[in-house]
Amino acid sequence: MNGSDGLLGALRELRGHLDLGLFPLAAGDVEGDRRALRELTGQLDDYLIPRLSAIDAPLLAVVGGSTGAGKSTLVNSLVGADVSEPGVLRPTTLAPTLAVSPADQAWFTAQHVLPGLPRVTGQGRGEPGTLRVVTVPALPPGLALLDAPDIDSVVTANRELAAQLLAAADLWLFTTTAARYADEVPWGFLRVARERSTAMAVILSRVPPEALGVVKRDLARLLEVNGLGGTRLFEVPELVLPEENARLPRPAVAPVADWLTGIAADSQARADVVRQTLSGALESLATRVPALADAVDRQHAVAGELRSMTDAAYAGGLATFDEGMLDGSLLRGEVLARWQDFIGTGDLMRTLENRVGRVRDRLVALFTGRPAPENELRVALESGVGALIRDSADGAAERTLESWSSHPSGRALLEETGAVATVRLGRASAGLPAKAEAAVRGWQGYVLGLVSEEGADRRTTARLTSYGLNGAGLLLMLAVFASTGGLTGIEVGIAGGTSVLSQKLLEAFFGDQAVRTLTVKARTDLRARVAALLGTEATRFTSLLDAVQPPEGAAAALRAAALAVRDHQREIPAADRRTALPVGERQERLPGAPVTLTLPAGGTDAAPDPLDRPPGAVPRPADREGDER
Repeated sequence: MNGSDGLLGALRELRGHLDLGLFPLAAGDVEGDRRALRELTGQLDDYLIPRLSAIDAPLLAVVGGSTGAGKSTLVNSLVGADVSEPGVLRPTTLAPTLAVSPADQAWFTAQHVLPGLPRVTGQGRGEPGTLRVVTVPALPPGLALLDAPDIDSVVTANRELAAQLLAAADLWLFTTTAARYADEVPWGFLRVARERSTAMAVILSRVPPEALGVVKRDLARLLEVNGLGGTRLFEVPELVLPEENARLPRPAVAPVADWLTGIAADSQARADVVRQTLSGALESLATRVPALADAVDRQHAVAGELRSMTDAAYAGGLATFDEGMLDGSLLRGEVLARWQDFIGTGDLMRTLENRVGRVRDRLVALFTGRPAPENELRVALESGVGALIRDSADGAAERTLESWSSHPSGRALLEETGAVATVRLGRASAGLPAKAEAAVRGWQGYVLGLVSEEGADRRTTARLTSYGLNGAGLLLMLAVFASTGGLTGIEVGIAGGTSVLSQKLLEAFFGDQAVRTLTVKARTDLRARVAALLGTEATRFTSLLDAVQPPEGAAAALRAAALAVRDHQREIPAADRRTALPVGERQERLPGAPVTLTLPAGGTDAAPDPLDRPPGAVPRPADREGDER
């Protein structure tokens, strides 16, 4: 029976959305979000898509559990061959070992399942990051056993690999010991199995003879309490072995072996296991994918906060420029000196109120009699405006850097950018001076155009011919850089007087209303040019977000993909689904095994313990295999 093309297509569509870097920013529990993304991506690649592509493929049973649980010894004992290397030193399983039947070798050596792990065959332990495939003639076709690393390994990569392998399994053989069955780490995995309805059996190993049955009943009680009642539970006694890597006697593992043999021999039994795990994994997407989508929304929200910080800082930079444009500060220093040269007297300001007419006459003489030093004034004005732009940009960059550094997400992003680049971000860009110079020159050309356009009638043209177009343009530029409201020459000091004189001279050319209109136009144009420059400067920060932020619509696409998967789940035949049954009943309906060997009593399902003892009340013998270190 093949999986539905519609369901496969929906899963592949979902997988395509998970290729994106969805969680680059430190937003919320971002490490948990990234871990959930890796787990979901791995399960799609390692299990869901391959299994639906070949629903009748051999069953993969993963033997997992805690340190010292004897997983490798159990696998060797079950298959009757030394395929995994047990030992006292931890970690023992450096690379997972997959024991397969000769009939199934071609399937598992190809990249059908766990495609991210390169295959290694032959003798040896295998290198970390590989999957060692060993052919075992005694294994029946249709079933493969995978010895996984410890779920609580001191090596992070081993723990992550163990979780990945368990997520890729059709059937969990979860192994724990009499000494450690109540530890929290195993129960975290068992609860995941419950949430995803994974087909599972629990093997309680290394049970001292005096605790046989007692520990098993307590473990059965804990399974019941944790919503896993009815889980198939096997008990393996602790035995004295002749050597460290010896296999357990056949009778000790026969109940487990016979149960697995029965599943392998019955195609319907295998199908029941597969469909239980498959249905549970598919149903888990209904909560896991929307949770990822919510996390993507958090990423966008944090990115929006950082963008708002940047916008506010550069809006402040533009406000700084506005203040400098209106407070008269530009009309001091070098600009004032060049203005005085331009007018032709150093005593101009003392006689501003009663000598405007005489100054106009002096200007006529300057324009018509000898070249005026207007170039020096234009250059000084250009330099002053450029300096104000750079100062505004420096302040905006510094404020943005401070804001980002105070935000966890911004701080993390800056750290990834690097110390040198971060220092550079705290100042205006190296290319800003040249851009500012070009912007100011463009503005000066715009102002001259305004003056020329306004002086188009004959009488005004005659005045401009007398005074000079460039001279009148400079007067308008000077008028831009101070507020004229309420200014009266001597009362506002030298800078204000300069502005007032410029305005009065312009009024003599164009009239009061025209000068006000020209000044507003010139000021608005300059402000727009500076705003564009600061906007470009701000992109040095926002481009960092653009490079990592999830694309718009990513969260909506994930939610839509999850809905599509849910809609297509009906394509799995209803008679094969276990979704309406409680978890415990689903476990009980896993197939039992025919007895093919003469075995001692034991290995049956345990009844719940009538005593409500707290976890750990049963004495737990020491684990002779040793702890991982």
